[in-house]
Amino acid sequence: MILSQSIYAGLTLFSKVAIKGGMNPYVFVVYRQAIASAVLAPFAYFFERKKAPAMSFTLFCKVFLLALIGITVSMDLYYVAFKYTTATFAAATSNAIPALTFLMAILLRMERLNMGYVHGQVKVVGAVICITGAFILSLYKGPPLKSLNLHHSSLHSITSSTASKDEWVKGAFLMLTCNAAWALWLVLQAPLMKAYPAKLTLTTLQCFLSALQSAIVAFAIERRPSSWKLNWDLNLLSVVYCGVAVTGLTYWLNLWCIEKKGPVFTAMFTPLVLLITAILSALLWNEPLYWGRPSGFSPGRRRVLRLFVSSKLT
Repeated sequence: MILSQSIYAGLTLFSKVAIKGGMNPYVFVVYRQAIASAVLAPFAYFFERKKAPAMSFTLFCKVFLLALIGITVSMDLYYVAFKYTTATFAAATSNAIPALTFLMAILLRMERLNMGYVHGQVKVVGAVICITGAFILSLYKGPPLKSLNLHHSSLHSITSSTASKDEWVKGAFLMLTCNAAWALWLVLQAPLMKAYPAKLTLTTLQCFLSALQSAIVAFAIERRPSSWKLNWDLNLLSVVYCGVAVTGLTYWLNLWCIEKKGPVFTAMFTPLVLLITAILSALLWNEPLYWGRPSGFSPGRRRVLRLFVSSKLT
């Protein structure tokens, strides 16, 4: 999961550059999912064609809905929110994912909560801290820290633009809604994999269905041919990276981890994205850091996270 979150940090950085550089967010999602489907399909065919069970119509409908909620809707909201926020902020709001996943798992009776034990109390405290921190980050930035950039970047004007307060709140709302959709996707993967254990085939199918769904949305919103054109620039690099590394590799890693440890354990590593993204954004893109962001990952929060992890491992 550490590898998975490191790859997600790259997603946040490159996606921000592409969207701020003028690429349509809906088109970005289509290309990303299409590339992921094309890359995963051969592996799914050669490695799982003999052991993949037949899929019923009911199960296919479940996969379709999961792809719609957890991938299509989630990613469309994520990339649209990039117009109003920074890469570090996007990573910061994702800290709400572990808490949202935990709450949804409890509501769906997939996670047990015993308030009579310390581990149960820590889980509740951790969930409250995660959600509270995400809302604080949405409304408070604090004074900027001294830039960590070691050299002048030509992308500074793209990545370090400051949004107005209204845009900041709008971006925060979109990000939190996106995180809720992703948390629901994580939780519902567990019962889905019990019904269809071929993880690679399942990942490929969800990516393909999401590509079709995203294409319908994109064509309905963006009909200019110029918006669909890709050049040999950072936009193309961002699309390929997100399609191959993020969607292709990390989705499969997430499913594998969900099968082994459950959705809550998988979501607990999400805060690592903030730390990695904040450092790389400041060093590479010269994106300003604010006291409201690093303070959200306080020593107290780290202690809660360690107790939370230990409760899942024992």
